[in-house]
Amino acid sequence: MTKKKKFEIEDTEFQFQYQKSNSNLIIDFNRISFIFFIFFLISLIFSIHLIHLGSRNSSPVEDIKKVTISKKLFRADIIDRNRKYVVKTVNSINIGINPSQVIDKKKLIINLRFIFPEKNFTEIKKKLDRGKFFWLEKKISDEKYEKLMRLGDKSIIPSESLIRLYPHRNLFSHIIGQIDDNNNGISGLEKSLDEKLKKTKDPVVLSIDADIQYLVREELKKFNQIFQVLGSAAILMDVNNGEIISLVSLPDFDPNQRKKITDKTFINRATKGVYEFGSVFKTLTLAAAFDDKIIEPETQFEDLPKNLTCAGFPIREYDNKIPSTLTAEQILIRSGNIGSVKIGQMVGEEKLKLFLSKVDVLKKIDFDIEEIGKPIEFNWGKCPLATASFGHGITTTLLQLAKAYSIIANGGYNVQPKLIKETKKIKKKKILDQKVSEKILPILRKIVTTKEGTASLANVPGYEIGGKTGTAQKSISGIYTKKKINSFISVFPISKPKFVLAVMLDEPKLNENYVYHYRDGSNTKYKGTPYNTSGWTTVEVTGQIIEKIGPILATKYSEK
Repeated sequence: MTKKKKFEIEDTEFQFQYQKSNSNLIIDFNRISFIFFIFFLISLIFSIHLIHLGSRNSSPVEDIKKVTISKKLFRADIIDRNRKYVVKTVNSINIGINPSQVIDKKKLIINLRFIFPEKNFTEIKKKLDRGKFFWLEKKISDEKYEKLMRLGDKSIIPSESLIRLYPHRNLFSHIIGQIDDNNNGISGLEKSLDEKLKKTKDPVVLSIDADIQYLVREELKKFNQIFQVLGSAAILMDVNNGEIISLVSLPDFDPNQRKKITDKTFINRATKGVYEFGSVFKTLTLAAAFDDKIIEPETQFEDLPKNLTCAGFPIREYDNKIPSTLTAEQILIRSGNIGSVKIGQMVGEEKLKLFLSKVDVLKKIDFDIEEIGKPIEFNWGKCPLATASFGHGITTTLLQLAKAYSIIANGGYNVQPKLIKETKKIKKKKILDQKVSEKILPILRKIVTTKEGTASLANVPGYEIGGKTGTAQKSISGIYTKKKINSFISVFPISKPKFVLAVMLDEPKLNENYVYHYRDGSNTKYKGTPYNTSGWTTVEVTGQIIEKIGPILATKYSEK
């Protein structure tokens, strides 16, 4: 009995303890469930908030780098022959605001005022009230962009954009041209190379030298002021391969501004402007006679009259002091009109026309940019032959004159002017007799070195400059005026021609205060421009340009 009783007691104790333990387990479980529920609820709320943020249009700070320029906006860079940037493409972001998505206008304005304290918020408020989308900031800085994105306001809308930077501003404007707001080229190389610039990854390399381009432009700018010109232009070209090292036309423009230019004053005078250039054509007339082996430099012309009449119009010498008897060489040195007519008549209409076609001055030529002038159709005949012989009535572009003089200077090989650096060697085609260069070059040198010549102001020591001057009355609406086009086409060094430098001034004027310094070693000075002719204007400009660029050319472009 006792044992059984004990067993029951132990059993009872066991049952009691078991019940107590079970009760504690239920209480602990309820607490854990409650805590788990709280965490679950917080996680659910947080997840919903994240989903909400993810659905907003504005990009979070972490996604800033995701706004990139699409392929359709890409354009290749452009560099000069020395790998200096002429044009650079940079990614950009513009910021717009959609008023219909603004939740708290006052709060938005306060935030924007903090980021853009310089803006006119009276105007911004008006734009918000109108309810139409507007641009708040274009080409925004990285710092301000990050601050805007941190606001998390879906009314603030970032948009990808392209910045086409022209670091040299006006320096290459007529060469490079412009693009429009849709990333399409509208002028210059931007237009002619539009497809290539959108597709190629490698930069386009120009034949232009930025350092020389700068120096040439600075001299033209200076003399534009001195002679109060309407405009001017200069082309420096390698006579052997046609590579253009500098091409400047003034006035120019800043392509960074993307302004539509309609004023004809801004025409590219180097390539687009078509002019009568006057006596620079006399070189071509004499070269045609040499090419056809009609005369020699020593061929003498006797009893030349002081004037001729053609179709009722007089042809006179510009200088009555020119002798009546001259050799062919002296006719060019003294820039004789009557003598040039006689040479032209000996060549004849068909052969002179053929020669001018060979050197490419009569028709529009192909070039790397589309801004190319078309010479006015020339109606040949007895009188037109006479006037064309000394450069009257016949038109062309400065670029075409640079090409023609290059062919005459380089031994008679055809060259194609180019702005893009040549990557492969092109076989040259000979189109003139070698003797033409051998006969013409010494004469061009004497035009600069002798007292009878018209270009002594260009005789810069050390560069062996030769060339021909041209002074022409400007024709406006078919009527010749007192306004002039003054030009000088120079070749140097004459002993082994490497460069042609063609310079023109559009409507230069006399300057009574300008001081000329002769380069003959006498230290002679002359104050005031006595005549509005090329010998006193473009020749002086050319001399000053070569003085500045000569050392660079001698260092960079000397024959190895």
